[in-house]
Amino acid sequence: MRSLLSSEARHRSSQKAAISTAAEITSKGTDITYLRSTFAPEDGRCMCLFDAVSDTDVKRLNDDAGLPYHRIVPPLDLTP
Repeated sequence: MRSLLSSEARHRSSQKAAISTAAEITSKGTDITYLRSTFAPEDGRCMCLFDAVSDTDVKRLNDDAGLPYHRIVPPLDLTP
């Protein structure tokens, strides 16, 4: 349980970094919005969703915020 709480705290800290970095990048003229994250503790994976013009902008945000990532892909919204 302690490991899960520690992991959750790290992800919440990363979330705050994503939000503040998105605001900073947007203030400099590149529109990007952090929408949400989904963390799967059993897999140790986290998926972050951004609204941005390009994957390059999302890559820049993650790099600037110091957030690790394996890949950046465009989502397909299947909301009913």
